[in-house]
Parts: sequence; C-alpha cells; structure tokens
Amino acid sequence: MKIAIIKYNAGNIKSVSNALGRLGIDHAITDDPDEIKAADKVIFPGVGEASTTMAYLKNKKLDILIRELKQPVLGICLGMQLMCNHSEEGDTPCLGIFDLPVTKFLVDLKIPHMGWNSLHETKAPLLDSTMDGEYVYFVHSYYVPVAKETAAVTHYGIPFSAALQKNNFFATQFHPEKSGGVGERILKRFINTEVRV
Repeated sequence: MKIAIIKYNAGNIKSVSNALGRLGIDHAITDDPDEIKAADKVIFPGVGEASTTMAYLKNKKLDILIRELKQPVLGICLGMQLMCNHSEEGDTPCLGIFDLPVTKFLVDLKIPHMGWNSLHETKAPLLDSTMDGEYVYFVHSYYVPVAKETAAVTHYGIPFSAALQKNNFFATQFHPEKSGGVGERILKRFINTEVRV
C-alpha cells in the first residue's frame, strides 16, 4: 500500500510521518503530482496560516490536484480548514471540498483552543461509537460549524466540527498524530478505509 503525505509549507508534516512510522506504515512525503495521484491514501496535514498556505498550494498547483483526488484523503487541522470554502483567517478562499465556512472563535475562553477535549456524536467510517467521549488534542483559533458533513463534535464554548467526511474526503480539526492511542486508532481506520469515488 502506498501512503502519500502532501509536502508543502505546513508545520506538522514530520509529526504525522513519525506517527505513521510508529504504526509501521510505509509512506512518502512528496509534492510530486504523479506520486500523490498514484497513492492508495493521501494525508493533507497542516499547521500554519490560511492565506499564505493557500497561496503556496496555488503556486504549486496542489490546490487543483487535491480537489481531484479520488482515493481516501485525510486533512488534519489547517488541512481540514483549507478543505472548506472560505476561512476568516486572512479572508481566504479555500479548496471548497466541504461547502462550509471557517470562523474565528468568539468565546470567553482562551484562544487558541489548545489541549485535550472530548469527541461526541462520532460517526463511521473514520470514527465510531467507541470513540464517543474519547479525548484528542487540539490547537486552533478558527473552527468549522456543525453541519451535515460533521463526523464528530467537540464543545469549546460552542459546539464545532471536530471531524468532517464527504465521499472520499475525511478531515479532523484535532491532531490524531498527537492524540495517543485514540489517535492511532483513527489513523489506522483511515489507512484501512476503502471509500472511493
């Protein structure tokens, strides 16, 4: 099985690679379009700022490539936000895979939201009922509202989408690669999924 981690100016690529390595999963970190298209699964990680990251993706034509992928794709953190329509961070048009906005937290709590919070209303195939109530690790200042594509909900002043799923596209606002055993289970479920379009 070929696993590709999309290489771009994102901050958590190495931690995702390390997590896959701990699971014994062979993978490549690449920005080569042919290698990404040929992969069985693709991971689109991200820690950074939306507008500069989208500019980089467009410059490399990775924005077009990601939209057109047919195999299972997992967006993580900023990767999830960039898969949505528009981010308030830098007033940024994004990839539009999920027809959803990305909104800045306006809550009377510390921002960025950083630390361990529980998952609720978890849905297959990426998550399942056994993960309801499990704690995962978040670091973010912007969120995606709860919608029909929501695959898990977390509360931080307000409810928001902790995970999304639509066709072959999966996404988590939290970092499975930093979320201990439950994060490993989620990564394994993604690697084993057969959803395609």
